[in-house]
Amino acid sequence: MKKKFKMENLDCANCAAKMEDAISKLDGVTDCSVSFLTQKFMLDAEDDKFDAALEEACKIVSRIHHDTKVLV
Repeated sequence: MKKKFKMENLDCANCAAKMEDAISKLDGVTDCSVSFLTQKFMLDAEDDKFDAALEEACKIVSRIHHDTKVLV
């Protein structure tokens, strides 16, 4: 399953790269991208693991940059 989400308050390209790297290592994630310029997040994960991967991805985003939110 592949979905795109808007992000809020992502103001650091380096943080976006760190988020993308960490999220891509999650179990069940086949692809992801975090775009600093467009403020968008794309997650592609196995259908049965998508919800868990999205929840963990949101935690990673908050941990790396506490003001940034994924609008789900």
